[in-house]
Amino acid sequence: MPTLTRLLLIVAAIGLAIYAAMAALVYLVQPVPQPMEVDVPLPQLRETQAPAAPPTAPVPAPGTSP
Repeated sequence: MPTLTRLLLIVAAIGLAIYAAMAALVYLVQPVPQPMEVDVPLPQLRETQAPAAPPTAPVPAPGTSP
């Protein structure tokens, strides 16, 4: 058997084994939902923040002509 054919068969067998393992995880493992809380830190507001610059040109509403 040529070396390239042997290599391709080995790579295909490994890929098939990985695919079969993933399919088994999908069908056989049932997730257990649990409540979860995550504290998200808010950024500290500064006293001296510059106001945001207004947009340069107004954007027309969809379906209207300028």
